[in-house]
Amino acid sequence: MSEMATTRRSRITPEREAELYAAVLDLLREVGYDALTMDAVAARTRSSKATLYRQWGGKAELVVKAVRHNKPGKTDGTDTGSLRGDLHSLVAGEDDCTMEQNSALMRGLAMAVHNNPDLRQAFREQLIEPETAAFHRMLRRAVERGEVRADCPALDFVVHMMAGGFVVRTLMEDQPPTQEFLRSYIDAVVLPALGVPTC
Repeated sequence: MSEMATTRRSRITPEREAELYAAVLDLLREVGYDALTMDAVAARTRSSKATLYRQWGGKAELVVKAVRHNKPGKTDGTDTGSLRGDLHSLVAGEDDCTMEQNSALMRGLAMAVHNNPDLRQAFREQLIEPETAAFHRMLRRAVERGEVRADCPALDFVVHMMAGGFVVRTLMEDQPPTQEFLRSYIDAVVLPALGVPTC
């Protein structure tokens, strides 16, 4: 990044950035990704459209940064000393009400990701790839501690299992994911698949 770009980016305070991200998420919940415009974000946040484009480049990057900022559980910062503790700690990062709101938001964005290559690329680069890499580091620690065999075939599917538990409950049971459901799912499905005791 050039010195000029760094200077430009540093003008927005963390508090103002958080306020902008919250407004973007509110707009997403109200109108969805396709109907969200930079004009609407500028009006809602009392910003200039030029500032938004200078800071984030476009709608896709702004939306993904807002979603990423809103994520409570940081996979990389979680190390409780056990894989079960790490996974349960991630679940505990969001209360049930927030989880339900974010689940609805992500369902809406999932459709937009399929139809917008720029959004899909931003999601992969800024959310999916970093989260997957952090999960793999968490699993590597579990292998190094001797909790999981290095040749366990389920290691390659933990991210898929976790995402599935979060998404599928709404589709199959018309119920939002909850902390209780996800903790039970981790203990009944994810950890047994890895050969990790749950008690």
